[in-house]
Amino acid sequence: MALERTFAIIKPDAVAKGHTGDILSMIEHNGFRIIGMKMRRIAKPEAEAFYAVHKERPFFKGLVNFMTEGPVVVMVLEREDAIAKWRELMGATNPANAAEGTIRKRFAENIERNSVHGSDAPETAAQEIPFFFGTAELL
Repeated sequence: MALERTFAIIKPDAVAKGHTGDILSMIEHNGFRIIGMKMRRIAKPEAEAFYAVHKERPFFKGLVNFMTEGPVVVMVLEREDAIAKWRELMGATNPANAAEGTIRKRFAENIERNSVHGSDAPETAAQEIPFFFGTAELL
């Protein structure tokens, strides 16, 4: 299996509740190498561009408002099969359906405020990583 990179966000709800350290610990204990990381606020135009794929969906405005309400931690994670393994560690989008021991089961409030984001495919990761990181920022 080849080394792979994926994009991840610790969302404003998890940051505000002080779960960043616990989530980072879970990431490292599950074999991921963090090759890029920064804490920042996402501006409304950035959130609208990042989530443009959802523009026509009824939850788009709420998603943009949520993602801009406070700081987030954006990251690039690396390991073998990183995309699938990160999605497995995150858990189901709806924390009520998430497996025990996953990030969303432990920290998410509900389907909208679900603590973390992750790329869902290699093509998505290839778009999401450069949205927040330049090549020189990745180790």
